[in-house]
Amino acid sequence: MSHKPQKTLVLVNLGGPRNTAEIEVFLTDLFTDPFVFDLPLPEFLRLPLARFIAKKRSPKVKKIYESMGFGGGSPLVSETEKQARTIERILNQKTNVTWTVKVAMTCGFPHIRDKEFGKPSTDTIYLPLYPQFSRSTVLSTLNHLEKKFKECPVGSGGYVPSFASDPKFHQISAKFIFDFFTGALKPEDFLHFPTQKTTLDWREMDLVFSAHGVPMRLIRKGDRYMEEIESSVNGITNELRLFGFRGQIHISYQSKVGPAKWTGPSSLEMISSLAKEGKQIAVYPISFVSDHLETLEEIGEQFKDLALELGAKAFIRIPAFGIYPPFIEYLAEKVLAVDKSIHHCFCKEMGGESLSTCRFKYGS
Repeated sequence: MSHKPQKTLVLVNLGGPRNTAEIEVFLTDLFTDPFVFDLPLPEFLRLPLARFIAKKRSPKVKKIYESMGFGGGSPLVSETEKQARTIERILNQKTNVTWTVKVAMTCGFPHIRDKEFGKPSTDTIYLPLYPQFSRSTVLSTLNHLEKKFKECPVGSGGYVPSFASDPKFHQISAKFIFDFFTGALKPEDFLHFPTQKTTLDWREMDLVFSAHGVPMRLIRKGDRYMEEIESSVNGITNELRLFGFRGQIHISYQSKVGPAKWTGPSSLEMISSLAKEGKQIAVYPISFVSDHLETLEEIGEQFKDLALELGAKAFIRIPAFGIYPPFIEYLAEKVLAVDKSIHHCFCKEMGGESLSTCRFKYGS
């Protein structure tokens, strides 16, 4: 009797507290990550400072999560689990393999360091859900895996790289935005699906691509995140023009924490400026693939209230992909195409740094 081969796919995201009790744990994981909370301090100073900040911010963050209506936590884990179930079904339909798709987070639970997540290989594939490379997301994920398995997964056959410059990603993103504005999406597939109506022509709107910001310190270390964002936006814009979009395009960055200089312009500044000019504004979360705090609360509530107060004719939040079928199909294709064809250190190329166990550190 023959048995189907078995494979595991692990979808990796940053994470979020699933309930109030997990908030401080999530923040501690976040701020103790050296690729996220990157300060020029020795570890014996950096780690206690990170834990102090996490503890101090917890009460404020708790109030924000409570206001979102998801039981005091973030919907990011559950939304990623919906994506996992959807891609698992597609992979099992497309192949003669029994696929199991799991969800792992680099902050909070279920944590990527847990025993259930095995060593990257052609049978255990890791897919970080970050379209653009950044030290704070992709390199952080690779660092977690290297610490756990004593080798960098890049080149193992068990790792799917980021896809910001892929023309197919641009096409799917543009089609998603078009489908949103033309009423082709299923509202029940999304959290807090925007229901506001406007008589204005979407093709004439000012479209803001809002990305999660990172400290400029990371950019100075060689992180090409801003270039990745620009590559995504340029490709998507070209595709949107084919759908008749004629409006102005803007890039901005949100979610700044602390006094240090971050990537800019900030989304708050960008939206304030456009609102004062009486623009009709649409915001698309270019660096996110599922809705959570930054899209639902920051864009959907804070930015919206500010824009309308300052005089915007309209403000529309475009959701993140979620389980949008073309996007999930695209991810499945990326997984099925993964192999050992990576022959260089793209961490060094894209993030300015090779990990200590990099296969290609001293080669081509």
